[in-house]
Amino acid sequence: MTSSRTTNGAGEHASRDQAVTRREFLGATGAFSAGVLGSTWIASPVLSQPSKGRLVVDGLDTSIVNDDFLKLVRKGGAHCVHKSMGSMLTFDVLHEFVDARDEVLIAGTVAEIREAHRDGKISFVCGAQAAGGPFSSNEIDRYAARQPLGSLRLIGEALGKYYERGLRIQGLCYNTYNIFGSGCLDHTVPLTRAGRHLVEEIHRHGIVLDVGGHTGERTSLDAIEVSSGSIAVCTHTNFAALNHNMRCISDRLAEAIARTGGVIGLTSMSDFLVRNPETAKAHGPRSPRASLDLLLDQYDYGKRLVGVEHMALGPDFIWGWAESLPMDPEDSIAFPPFSKDKGVGQTVEGYDNISELPNLIDGLRDRGWSESELDLMLGENWLRVFEKVWGG
Repeated sequence: MTSSRTTNGAGEHASRDQAVTRREFLGATGAFSAGVLGSTWIASPVLSQPSKGRLVVDGLDTSIVNDDFLKLVRKGGAHCVHKSMGSMLTFDVLHEFVDARDEVLIAGTVAEIREAHRDGKISFVCGAQAAGGPFSSNEIDRYAARQPLGSLRLIGEALGKYYERGLRIQGLCYNTYNIFGSGCLDHTVPLTRAGRHLVEEIHRHGIVLDVGGHTGERTSLDAIEVSSGSIAVCTHTNFAALNHNMRCISDRLAEAIARTGGVIGLTSMSDFLVRNPETAKAHGPRSPRASLDLLLDQYDYGKRLVGVEHMALGPDFIWGWAESLPMDPEDSIAFPPFSKDKGVGQTVEGYDNISELPNLIDGLRDRGWSESELDLMLGENWLRVFEKVWGG
């Protein structure tokens, strides 16, 4: 079905008007750092835990990893965490953390995830939100003297090194341009020649391709086309049909991802639910914090649009480090004021970190989601994708 809205560089997306139920709103990168258990949680009633036997996958988390984070994971009832990584250094940090503890492991297969679950351990899956980190200054640039004009071969070599360290999910662009395509600041830019090669290498190595979200729509659609039937996912986004923030994906892209057999993880980031070019003018520098109901609306919308078998967790929690990196969108290259408000990033009220996952589960139950639907969305959809892409 054709789109009724065209894309542009300000974050507007294509969407299908007849499929959209618009909401009235409230008047309108991962980092490692030292952190301690916060005291700003919202008090909750007695919460439902995931059902017995259910394996829950936190589909994208940028929180710092320490012993207090593990407590949050267990409190929330999660079992596997897709940890957002950056340079080889952050892989080394995670490996050192895991090697010093018996209760956690880094998983490279679904069998290892399920075995960890049976043994009462927490498993980590390593991923990179964009190729600009692992494939620019950290790896490729060190070959500059040997290949001053660049080398497609080195892209595969760098990817292979990260795969050996545990990389299993790979994005393309982070909001802005890189040698592979464009981020969500410009949805019209195509995948480049280097981008096509990267996508091919991602699939050759058995890594999950992550499109949409931080990556622009045209680049993402091209990557799906190049993939020739391989699965693509969007690990963390929301639906532009409900709020046309540049970080949210169009119905067209969501349906394209679903057609590959992929899944769409939804984020906890408040701005992506309430801030857009129009509301930013009304809100000013700081938008109100989004309610949990707005995120539940996103889950309901996605279930209607692509089906529950393509919906997943992708909360993008920022526990433990956001306070050390307040943002000034007026000065930010990656997040302009119409996409992100000023100051410390806000998550959805009542869904501030993985320990509050039961709030989301209870909210979806109250809206009629069945236990079998929750099983799929909370983990089995991710595991199906992982097994299909990784093999075994």
